[in-house]
Amino acid sequence: MLGYIFARHAGLDDPLRLRRTESTRRVLSLELNKGKEVERIHGSGVSTLDIEPVEGRYMLSGGSDGIIVLYDLENCTGKPFYTCKAVCSVGRSHPDVHKFSVETVQWYPHDTGMFTSSSFDKTLKIWDTNTLQPADEFNFEGTVYSHHMSPVATKHCLIAVGTKSPKVQLCDLKSGSCSHILQGHRQEVLAVSWSPRYEYILATASADSRVKVWDVRRASACLLTLDQHNGEKSKASSEAANTAHNGRVNGLCFTSDGLHLLTVGTDDRMRLWNSSSGENTLVNYGKVCNESRKGLKFAVSHGCSPEFVFVPYRNTIAIYTIYSGDLITMLRGHYNSIDCCVFQPHFQELYSSGRDSNILAWVPSLREPEPDDTSEKCLNPADEDDWSSSSDDEG
Repeated sequence: MLGYIFARHAGLDDPLRLRRTESTRRVLSLELNKGKEVERIHGSGVSTLDIEPVEGRYMLSGGSDGIIVLYDLENCTGKPFYTCKAVCSVGRSHPDVHKFSVETVQWYPHDTGMFTSSSFDKTLKIWDTNTLQPADEFNFEGTVYSHHMSPVATKHCLIAVGTKSPKVQLCDLKSGSCSHILQGHRQEVLAVSWSPRYEYILATASADSRVKVWDVRRASACLLTLDQHNGEKSKASSEAANTAHNGRVNGLCFTSDGLHLLTVGTDDRMRLWNSSSGENTLVNYGKVCNESRKGLKFAVSHGCSPEFVFVPYRNTIAIYTIYSGDLITMLRGHYNSIDCCVFQPHFQELYSSGRDSNILAWVPSLREPEPDDTSEKCLNPADEDDWSSSSDDEG
């Protein structure tokens, strides 16, 4: 570490190298934080989490009980052992609470004054954070599995929504109506995600085993349908053509630079795709157990070398290197299946939630002090003897 600091100070190294190295070290040392607890509010499973990107301080959670809770993650006590308290919540007594399970919550990407939530009650709600009142509401014909707002959009305010219908709905916050419908899937849409690189590029995953990439500006919006065989499927194969997985695709996530796309399916596989060409990179992650019947929310690191992906794996979280597929470790702490994990890039912290109603914080372990070889060892007086050295005798 001192070598990196000296090289940076002397101008011999890229200033970002120190940051990447330390971020990577912190991710590799993630462990369950026994001194930091998240207040337990939900009476049943916690389906979804989201940390606001502006300060990285406030976190939303949505539960299968329909409740939404807002937490302050900052330690304001100054003590090593503390509990992240709930600042406010949309509880069962709230007149506008969701009737069924909340499947996705997301902060407005540019400030904390607004957040969104979608639920199995067929609604998407836009909330005013200060008043905890819905500013707008969108109703759909079928169950809502997922929604997402673009983190980089400056020219549109579209929310992509995946429902029980095979049609992807695009809701416009400015007009308050569904402005676009993207057609191409054959079954329900389980996951949607905007590119963090291009504001008009959207990826969707469906129970029809397909993943599609769209440019919402185009009349024929579908750019790519990802093919796990890269167009080289054997004629003798019984697998359907142009499928990303051999089962339901219930999770997807772009890498932090937007150049690649990760998908997970109920065929117990995770795949990495080139988001521009749609090519399957054929990185082998091994078996990634996925028994979820709905959307599975996983996360990727940011600012590390190499980059990592954090995937719920039954009641553990598997950490893989994205581009080589190596399994680094498994984080254990939950008592039941995990549905969601989110990464906090400012401090390299990870938060996870599952059907055991717990929200767990995973933090980097403290760096052990390096031994100082130049200092003289202090001996216990009881270990010293009365024998003098030869040099003392000569003196």
